[in-house]
Amino acid sequence: MSRIGKLPIPIPAGVKVIPADSQVSVEGPKGKLTQVLPKGIRCRLDRENLLVLRRDDSKQQRALHGLIRSLLANAVTGTHKGFTKELRIEGIGYRAQLQGRELNLTLGYSHPVCYVIPDGVTLAVEGQNKIRISGIDRQQVGQVAAEIRSLRPPEPYKGKGIRYADEQVKRKVGKTGA
Repeated sequence: MSRIGKLPIPIPAGVKVIPADSQVSVEGPKGKLTQVLPKGIRCRLDRENLLVLRRDDSKQQRALHGLIRSLLANAVTGTHKGFTKELRIEGIGYRAQLQGRELNLTLGYSHPVCYVIPDGVTLAVEGQNKIRISGIDRQQVGQVAAEIRSLRPPEPYKGKGIRYADEQVKRKVGKTGA
């Protein structure tokens, strides 16, 4: 039995889970998410818990069992509390500015970089060098954070660039001058 897959998913107050044959809908105070279930995986409501069950012990079913359980747990947490990622911009002259549904970034290039914010994600710029990304879908929040970070990843010599708030950048020693 999958160690992760066999764990029940506690459903907090205010979150409604509707299991169907091929999908599970999760509705909470922050929004609504739907997760499609692969063949052989089914869900059952048991009081305040959601159980994920599999058809047999084949290798693929065991792998999907833990995966679907994790995705459903993320959907329950996302619709109840939401997910947040923070980015920091470091470097002289590097800054971010929010204009409508676009994030304008000055990152040391010869032109400003514009990032269009996708639906389902909210961005907040604190000061000029902190970006807070939030939403109900954990995968989408992480993807947006990774895309923004990839516009100017931190470089190892001076540490300039965009990094996660809790990321530690390993610094290298530069050239020794004569």
